[in-house]
Amino acid sequence: MEVKIMVKLLAVCGNGMGTSMMMKLKAKGILDKHKIQNTCENCSIGQAKSGISTYDIVIASTHLASQLNPNTRTKVIALKNILDVKEMEARILEILK
Repeated sequence: MEVKIMVKLLAVCGNGMGTSMMMKLKAKGILDKHKIQNTCENCSIGQAKSGISTYDIVIASTHLASQLNPNTRTKVIALKNILDVKEMEARILEILK
């Protein structure tokens, strides 16, 4: 799947360090694998709440995703298992169809 757009993705966790960094790296790998131009960042849930509208996709665990209020443009992916790369890949590609 080759998409000729730039995707801005944000990975979110409680503190914006370990878990979100891991999700960001996995998401970047997925987008790169499918030759999708991207910018991936990570942050805490508090930071995400104020800057969510500048991203195309936000990924977070299910319990944190429910705290986010996206605009109509931003898509939030609530992951049941943040370590499941197949789930993350399927959900990201589903949004980009």
